[in-house]
Amino acid sequence: MNTLSYKTISANKETANKEWILIDAESQQLGRLASKVAKILRGKHKVNFTPHADCGDNVVIINAEKVQLSGNKSADKEYIRHTGYPGGQRFASVALTQAKDSRRLIEYAVKGMLPKNKLGRKLFKNLYLYKGTEHSQTAQKPKTIDINAFN
Repeated sequence: MNTLSYKTISANKETANKEWILIDAESQQLGRLASKVAKILRGKHKVNFTPHADCGDNVVIINAEKVQLSGNKSADKEYIRHTGYPGGQRFASVALTQAKDSRRLIEYAVKGMLPKNKLGRKLFKNLYLYKGTEHSQTAQKPKTIDINAFN
């Protein structure tokens, strides 16, 4: 019997076509921006997406300090961490976190949308955040995309 045979092709780190993408975060909503960046980092926008491999792109975000929050989140939202000692639970408001280092808001949001395993930690290293418009990845010639037009 003459039948067609199909092979499922899985991408790996050698066959993944990784690109550099530049995103301007000025006047973008934090959650919407973070979900689209997490999708790009994971590689879910590509046709050869493989869940267990790093087939996503490298993302450079400029103007990270100009990201916006809706409602009263800057006053009401708190980030919680624990020192590891008894009674060591610490709270930090968004306003305090933004005053110390405004890039942390995007870091926390994107990291929460990535897998909680070795792959997620590896994917997170492909994210580069910068205050202002200057960045040190000019040698990689990142492709600028409009994040509002990205699905």
